[in-house]
Amino acid sequence: MEAVLSLDGLTRFFGGLAAVRDLSFEVRPGEILSLIGPNGAGKTTVFNLITGALLPTRGKVAFQDRDITGLKPFETTARGVARTFQTTSLFYEESAVDNLIIGYRCRTRMGFWDALFQTGRCRDDERRSREKARSMLEFIGIENRGHDLAHNISQESQKRLAIGLALITEPKLLLLDEPMGGLTEEENVSMMGLIQKVRSRGVSILLIEHKMKVVMNISDRVVVLNYGQKIAEGSPAEVAGNPAVIEAYLGS
Repeated sequence: MEAVLSLDGLTRFFGGLAAVRDLSFEVRPGEILSLIGPNGAGKTTVFNLITGALLPTRGKVAFQDRDITGLKPFETTARGVARTFQTTSLFYEESAVDNLIIGYRCRTRMGFWDALFQTGRCRDDERRSREKARSMLEFIGIENRGHDLAHNISQESQKRLAIGLALITEPKLLLLDEPMGGLTEEENVSMMGLIQKVRSRGVSILLIEHKMKVVMNISDRVVVLNYGQKIAEGSPAEVAGNPAVIEAYLGS
């Protein structure tokens, strides 16, 4: 089965320091793959290399069997890769529904002149954008907060909105950077339910998460990084019992 995403020898140096070194793995269609490791292991750097926020020193990123190495973030989004950020990134002075409308702009057709002269194409795109945004609000479970400013909704709702903002770009692959950060145990369970709903739409998911209970419960497979290198890969049970992983987290 063709991989949705494959990394081949991905390496990134900052000066003389290798933040990521010779990293290879793949994300399969419809799976949830978790990328874990101690703080500073290089996990977010991997996300930045996949999405084009950083250029690799060497190595290759392929999405749906096409080389996307070094494409700009808007280009990777257009091809079907979306992400959230460790620090929730929203348009905080805009309403929840307007955040989603802004996110959907990459899938609309209107240009500058359409917007200036309010052409039929502009009106059609605006109507479709609003419909998509309302549907997404319902999907992520915050339909009753649509007209609230993003900075006025709860942390969990903000995280749901961030997922919606990524999801409304219609990705085939969604990269989630610590979506459970700062949430309670009850909220973790609720968020896991949302991530499973996203997967049920046919979206493959690459997840960075520090909460091991979440990782063990939601992942199909797990890749473990330490000092930028892969030290283990396998099922949650295989990884949990791997001596190299135990040493990386707890020390020898």
